[in-house]
Amino acid sequence: MGKPYIRKARMQDVKAVHKLLMECSGQGLLLPRPLNQLYGHLREFYVVDPDDGGPIQGCCALAIVWDGLAEVRSLAVDERLRGQGFGRKLVEACLSESLTLGIYKVFTLTYQDSFFRKMGFAEVSKDVLPQKVWADCINCPKFPECDEIAMQIDL
Repeated sequence: MGKPYIRKARMQDVKAVHKLLMECSGQGLLLPRPLNQLYGHLREFYVVDPDDGGPIQGCCALAIVWDGLAEVRSLAVDERLRGQGFGRKLVEACLSESLTLGIYKVFTLTYQDSFFRKMGFAEVSKDVLPQKVWADCINCPKFPECDEIAMQIDL
């Protein structure tokens, strides 16, 4: 049996990513994402591969939102791996890709503000993210009463 590692998502990971996101959503850790949306955004995702043939054990996506602005979203780690640094590694993979793409502002909307604060993100007003509000948030069942915390990091 190998050691779990971070890699880009593959087509066969989509259903496992969806299952993991739904489990974490049920725990109140993040908002759910529809399965059909995951297929369309597969290239944005990194996953934790258990290296034993089992389903992925974590995921995170980097979504390009606007010129010079990206979002870290859909961060989820299987309960059995939490506290082992995989969430941090997934976010670091997204931030590294953001730098590679020349995107130096990255934000997240989260319920896990202490985790992101430890990673260098700082709380910001949602008003500084207008493109986000009209792109995704308008379709959210919680809009306009969003209870997630907006955080940003400048790379």
